[in-house]
Amino acid sequence: MKKVTACLVTGALALAVLAPVAPAFAATDPSVASDASGLQSRLDRLTSEDGMAGALGHVRDADGVTTTLASGTSDRSTGAPMVGPEGRFRVASMTKPILAATVVRLAERGRIDLDAPVERYLPGVVRGTGDGAGTDGRRITVRMLLQQTSGLREYTDVVAWKEPYPDFLKVALARTPTRRGEFAYANTNYLVLGMIVQAVTGKDFRRASAELVLKPYGMRDSYWPAKGDNGLRGPHARTYGVSPASPEAGEVDLTDQLPTYLFGASGGLISTPADLNRFWNRAPLSELAGRTVPIKQDGWPAGSRYGKGVARAKLSCGYAWFHGGDMPGASVISGRDRAGRTATVYVTGLAATPKQREHLFAAFDAAICAK
Repeated sequence: MKKVTACLVTGALALAVLAPVAPAFAATDPSVASDASGLQSRLDRLTSEDGMAGALGHVRDADGVTTTLASGTSDRSTGAPMVGPEGRFRVASMTKPILAATVVRLAERGRIDLDAPVERYLPGVVRGTGDGAGTDGRRITVRMLLQQTSGLREYTDVVAWKEPYPDFLKVALARTPTRRGEFAYANTNYLVLGMIVQAVTGKDFRRASAELVLKPYGMRDSYWPAKGDNGLRGPHARTYGVSPASPEAGEVDLTDQLPTYLFGASGGLISTPADLNRFWNRAPLSELAGRTVPIKQDGWPAGSRYGKGVARAKLSCGYAWFHGGDMPGASVISGRDRAGRTATVYVTGLAATPKQREHLFAAFDAAICAK
């Protein structure tokens, strides 16, 4: 059975094996990011040089004025123009800030103690086996899950993305943990957070996040797909890439083929650029950005730090908070600066190579920094 890997590799192999919910960041070439103007040219480069079908940048200034720029097509078979900021797409790991905000809201209500051990909410659930025997939910706090410092290992790089799917947490718990207290990005952390949300609310984490974040933040076009709902509702661009279930088929139209429900609390949300910017406008950033940890891991901008589901990095015009996501058919980076300017940039293909990811980040830099 074929497997996927979270490692960033180059060439055609990367398209076949990249994990569906990896972070979409890369170290940016200073010569590319130093020019804060030219968002349109950055988007055009993604659809020409990088081969993406479509690219879109949606910006909202602190005073509420919005700007949208697009490049390429929403449908390669018809050549239709790229959809606007209302177009839905799979946001992959950009789901994590939304889930983190859900946890923070529950903490504000006294339902979750961020410094409490996972064991309090999930007794006996997070206990390692085999090579993962050192993993113990009694020594992992909720805050560690949010900050990606729990030591829990990734599961996406060792599972076969074909039915029957295994118990993802069980897979992760059988792997040798990373050093607890140090940043090590793993979707497993947010898988467990989703379980905690359900334990304390008595509701599926999808419903809880809709009630606590999506609805009150005005994210009316965002939704969690139901099991078996493998398409995209409402306006959307077609998405193209290599299916992790059948990489031998090469690049195909994935719009109606991905089991997004399966990616759960770590990457299963469907949203729009306009809604993601609404999130950054309403999110409790002071709490999400508090008590950060350094990111000493390849594939992140130099000097990056991680809070609770959000990262901080220095752009050409100063610091910004952001997150992103990758899955076959889409890559996105979304965030805001200190002044309240928000931006979302996404492409309808997977930014799999270092060059493509560098160009995507440069487009985000231009979106935030161009005035």
